[in-house]
Amino acid sequence: MNLFSRVSLQEKILFAKHLSIMIRSGIPLVKSLGIIQHQIKSGTFRKIIDELTVGVNNGQFLSAGLERYARIFGNAFVNIVKIGETSGNLSENLNYLSVELKKKYDLERKVRGALIYPAIILLAVFGLGAVLTLFIFPKIMPIFERSKIILPLPTRILIVIVNFLSQYGLWVVIGLIAAAVIFKFLLKIPAVRFYYLRFFIAVPFIGRIIKSVNMANFTRTLATLIKSGVKIVEALRITADSMGNEVYKREIQAIAEEVRKGKTIAEYLMTRGRLFPMTAAQMVEVGEAAGNLEGNLVYLSEFYEEEVDDVLKNLSNTVEPALILVMGIIVGFIALAIITPIYAITRSF
Repeated sequence: MNLFSRVSLQEKILFAKHLSIMIRSGIPLVKSLGIIQHQIKSGTFRKIIDELTVGVNNGQFLSAGLERYARIFGNAFVNIVKIGETSGNLSENLNYLSVELKKKYDLERKVRGALIYPAIILLAVFGLGAVLTLFIFPKIMPIFERSKIILPLPTRILIVIVNFLSQYGLWVVIGLIAAAVIFKFLLKIPAVRFYYLRFFIAVPFIGRIIKSVNMANFTRTLATLIKSGVKIVEALRITADSMGNEVYKREIQAIAEEVRKGKTIAEYLMTRGRLFPMTAAQMVEVGEAAGNLEGNLVYLSEFYEEEVDDVLKNLSNTVEPALILVMGIIVGFIALAIITPIYAITRSF
């Protein structure tokens, strides 16, 4: 199963799209799966499709085969295919799946792409600082130590840092690696991951991105399931399982339970304004009252996708000044620690 978890979202998009086109063209399902299998480069995914083909050849529904790999495709994918088989609209449901998965893929790619620039800048800043501190400064430090001048505070601080790293640098690296491994392990624990994510949701700028991304995924997935004919309570449960954010997963599970008891989605959303904006709650309320919940959810998903776009477009303008300030402080401190004593030594001559 660990091997199968390597199947990418893009591969699943192409699988749904190509299978939809072939079925619509009248090509039998078994033959369609065989054609797709030859087009896919991933050996892992080819093996999955091979097992799906064997199952269909033995009289199984495609959804029954997909259900064995629910951890890979997701419950939403499996249920939409199942409903498509039952209603005779498999091609349409697969096409709709490919479109919605593509939107999710584009959203994730935009978020990752927006974070690359700040990460590169931070890496460059700390890399430059490390080069100056560990390679340049140690070569001129003996000159400072032999001189009779009183070293300025930045230089004394830098000498302490260099001496500490020269003695304990290896242990510092080992400690950082161990801390990263432990932290990654802790995040696999649902309770720890829940409070970790809840903390970041409360952070002003980051929290806005997290909320918008999760609202877009929540409304889009729920709209897709309702459109495919999944009952509302089951659709909410499947949507909860598809959420990568533990905080939103628990909230949507709670919504499903409240709806099962006879309440509306909007009633619950209005009590959770910290996670679900009031605009969304009102749109859902109107959709439920008018019998057009699916349409309003689609509108909300598009709205939050556009909001993510706007936030990410302005990310560089927001983060760049802070990164430049950090760069200036670090490089300026090191430069001051090196240049000031050199200037004092030259004056003494």
